[in-house]
Amino acid sequence: MLVPAGRGGEWWARMLRSGRWRGGLAVLAGALPALAFPAPSLWWLAGIGLVPWLLLVRSAGTGRRAALDGWLGGIGYMIAVHHWLVPSLHVFIVLLAALLGLLWAPWGVLVLRTLGGPVSAAGAVRAVVVVPCGWLMIELVRSWEALGGPWGLLGASQWQVAPALRVASVGGVWLVSLLVVAVNTAVALLFVTAAARTAAVVSLVVCALAVGAMAGWAPRPERSGTVRIAVVQPGVVAGPHSVERRLAVGERLTGSLAGNDLDLVVWGESSVGADLTRRPDIAARIAALARRVGADVLVNTDARQTDGSGRKGIFKSAVLVGPSGPTGDRYDKMRLVPFGEYVPVRPVLGWVTSMGRAAGEDRLRGTAPVTMSLPGADGGRGLRFGPLVCFESAFPDMSRRLTLDGAQLLVAQSSTSSFQHSWAPEQHASLGALRAAENGRPMVHATLTGVSAVYGPQGAPVGVPLGTDTSGAAVFDVPLATGTTLYVRLGDWALWGAAAVLVAYGALEAARSAGRRGRVGPAGARRGPVAAGSGSGGPGGR
Repeated sequence: MLVPAGRGGEWWARMLRSGRWRGGLAVLAGALPALAFPAPSLWWLAGIGLVPWLLLVRSAGTGRRAALDGWLGGIGYMIAVHHWLVPSLHVFIVLLAALLGLLWAPWGVLVLRTLGGPVSAAGAVRAVVVVPCGWLMIELVRSWEALGGPWGLLGASQWQVAPALRVASVGGVWLVSLLVVAVNTAVALLFVTAAARTAAVVSLVVCALAVGAMAGWAPRPERSGTVRIAVVQPGVVAGPHSVERRLAVGERLTGSLAGNDLDLVVWGESSVGADLTRRPDIAARIAALARRVGADVLVNTDARQTDGSGRKGIFKSAVLVGPSGPTGDRYDKMRLVPFGEYVPVRPVLGWVTSMGRAAGEDRLRGTAPVTMSLPGADGGRGLRFGPLVCFESAFPDMSRRLTLDGAQLLVAQSSTSSFQHSWAPEQHASLGALRAAENGRPMVHATLTGVSAVYGPQGAPVGVPLGTDTSGAAVFDVPLATGTTLYVRLGDWALWGAAAVLVAYGALEAARSAGRRGRVGPAGARRGPVAAGSGSGGPGGR
């Protein structure tokens, strides 16, 4: 890390040698990139936000210190990106951040191995390639649902940058993350040696050319018409009988949409608190709304019900209701929010329900993705769309699966009312831009209390979002598209490419280490011919 000259330099050096101060700096350095995400949305900060952390780890001196700097920085990153969970998890979020932060410990060692000490031009190029691959493996591991899912992937901070969205259409959000960390690594190398600076500049130029090439030449979705979608957002409804009152608000807002020549009306997550098969009266009311507005209504039920295989329990389900009642199309949420919708290993961790707003009873999972169809002309099949529920929109593979299954439109039903005055609603809505760009399909993000938003097939916003202070309904003319993006065709190739690079790097380092050991004797002396007149330790001196 850069150390100022003079007395200030001495003070800074002492601070870096102090475990307490250095640990605090690592936490702050790790937290800095969180400002690139909504709500601050300082998207440009993502390109340099990792630099202080990288330079701090570079100065570690030992692998143990580098691992500690990586771990503490990981804690800072996880808390900063997920700080809005504090009201639900309280102090438990610190424990979760400490556990997940361990993923950055080996990354810290990797940074020290590639950036530490004098860095040659070849070493600088190696760092620009290897360090981002290590970061991507962290994002892969922590994207496992049981570890909280892929919230706060660094590439997701670029949701409003058009060239980045084109990159996402090629390699998903993973490739965006890879390039963002590569840029950070190259910028950090500007503060190292002269040889490293030259290689860093070349690396930055290569990254810019790669982004430009993908933005200009990657396949683009082809416009194929427009559908008119309405989003109904009741707003915050609290207090006694809130479920029934929210339903009433949703009905009133939907009724006001009559005469808009709609194709589909979308309600948010948990918009109906009853199983429609057990409450035919509610189903009849929603069917009457469908007749009134001339379009099917996609609602979301959060209730105790029975699925197609006979399992009984609480499901969160997207249910399509037409003029004659439920059409039979139903999707049960497959990926549940840890602690929010189920408690992992409840016999062991069930005590967390007494500390925050963790789920008192586990929801049941759906078993398969579903694509639904609207009625078409002459009784045929019309628009096909794929529903997602809540944080399922954070998983790139789920929307890709729906696209491969024929979805022309992606629909996410969500509710972030528990985190209404935090960064969460805007962060969640922003994910729709990434999913739209990755798949070349428009995406509707409908919520109970905001932010509700719609994105076109290339990730550009459509219309004006409904904010967290809005109770209302909005109509969007959503452009459809045909064609297949490279991400849909090739999948998570950026992840597997990064893993292959790390395997190759590990094999090369192992071979180099073995070669060095082969040239050095057990006592540390170099092997080779023994000079005449050597001491009694040589074969001829005995």
